[in-house]
Amino acid sequence: MDQGTRHELLGRLAEAVGSVTLAHPARVAIDGPPAAGKTTLADELAVVLRAQGRDVIRATIDDFLFPRAQRYPRGEYSAEGCYFDTHDYEALNRVLLDPLGPGGDRRCQHAVYDRTTDTALCPSVTTTPADAVLVFDGVFLMRPELIDRWDLRIFVSTTLDKTVDRAVIRESLASPRADVERRWRERYIPSQQLYFATVRPTDHVDVIVYNDEPQRPAWETQTC
Repeated sequence: MDQGTRHELLGRLAEAVGSVTLAHPARVAIDGPPAAGKTTLADELAVVLRAQGRDVIRATIDDFLFPRAQRYPRGEYSAEGCYFDTHDYEALNRVLLDPLGPGGDRRCQHAVYDRTTDTALCPSVTTTPADAVLVFDGVFLMRPELIDRWDLRIFVSTTLDKTVDRAVIRESLASPRADVERRWRERYIPSQQLYFATVRPTDHVDVIVYNDEPQRPAWETQTC
């Protein structure tokens, strides 16, 4: 295991992306629990890759949710509902991951849903260069519906209790503390425990980033 500065981590991850040589765009997954730091890491990595001259597509699982009316058949705080009923994997594969993969035409869409307005999206189709990089963050990215679509797999690991503290800070202006804590402890954390029990995501990734201390992260590369 290595430990260093944020800059050193991003350099190592950019090297890992650069080592992926394919005839189609490299599809990079950044998986991990809610509030682990996935989005921040993905945004930072995209900046580094663009500075190196790479064409980067930045996308997130949050833009591939089912509409709210479909997401809660088991209840707003259901962990099983979070895991099974939240994300439109068929659409994600159809409009983004498969077109960028082997044999794909590289004509893709980066989103199908607007979380702010709870409405479906139909953005314009864009053609991606063959040497581009997709940097995609989200929860549950190693599950069976997606596992074989990634060319580089990164997992951001953080103590689950620490994600609660981060969520309270992050959502303090939008939700009362008690509501945030209940959502994390009844829905998000148990759904991650279900994910780990059924999929064992860290067994399938190329890099694990230990992000309890974001400015002094640790990371390890493993053979899947």
